[in-house]
Amino acid sequence: MKSKSCYVCGQENLSRNEIGLNKKLINRKIKLFYCINCLADYLEIEVEFLLENIEEFKEQGCILF
Repeated sequence: MKSKSCYVCGQENLSRNEIGLNKKLINRKIKLFYCINCLADYLEIEVEFLLENIEEFKEQGCILF
């Protein structure tokens, strides 16, 4: 799989969790991805909230993570 980089800040090699979160919260067919910090800015929420959501989605068995 080709590594993904952040659409806004250019951070390279986004983690599986960051990619999964983008797909879960924005759209599964998304082509441009955000790093966790830029995604929080875009959604106007705290990074900690996103990190908590990742753990919740994993516990629910979401296949995106």
